[in-house]
Amino acid sequence: MNFIKKVFGGDVDEEVHLQFIRFGKGEYKRRFLLSLWKTKKIKVKTSFEFANDLVRLCSEFGDCKVSGIVLSKENISEMMSENNIKGDSKTKKGGLYYQNDIDNQEMKKEQLIELEKASYFVLLDLEGDGFKLKIKKKLPKPGKSENKIDEKFCQLEADERFYSKIKEDFFWDIPETKKVSISHSVLVDSIVMPEGEKDFAKIREMAKRKGKIIREVVIDGEEVKKEREFVA
Repeated sequence: MNFIKKVFGGDVDEEVHLQFIRFGKGEYKRRFLLSLWKTKKIKVKTSFEFANDLVRLCSEFGDCKVSGIVLSKENISEMMSENNIKGDSKTKKGGLYYQNDIDNQEMKKEQLIELEKASYFVLLDLEGDGFKLKIKKKLPKPGKSENKIDEKFCQLEADERFYSKIKEDFFWDIPETKKVSISHSVLVDSIVMPEGEKDFAKIREMAKRKGKIIREVVIDGEEVKKEREFVA
């Protein structure tokens, strides 16, 4: 289940929290972009936030060829070795995170899931029977204006047999259509600080955002809006 669906379902967890941690108080328009185009193939394009969700989705489609980069907070070399995943790790940005270069290889569903679980961002290209996912390899810098957000950071092309699963995960609230585009506005009213914590780094990680998210859906030229309050 992708993080936006969790927010609208009231199922806020740590994964959702990590998506909102970069927002301060204020209003942020045109975020969390995604679109669907249904022809003989199913084509989905999204901004960077959905990378992990798309990799998890594709793991349900079957074994695939994998290559690219995953970013992790900890050294995952041991996990990769235990799961027969070929690649190497190196620290970047003053040791703030590990960049793990994943060699071109075949992966089973279980390997891909373990890799995604150990990472906070998976910037991987996948190709399997009837599906292909391409994800750019460099995360955008914080503070990008709404007009500069890359709505094609992730691109999935899949056979029609995968449509029901794609729709269930990403377009669950959309009527049957051949073309749809979705954006979200985030309104953060306040920051909820953790009680009893004095470590500034932990406070930053644990502080929750309280506000409202607006889902703006355009179907056949008509816009529909849905709102949901959240604490994440």
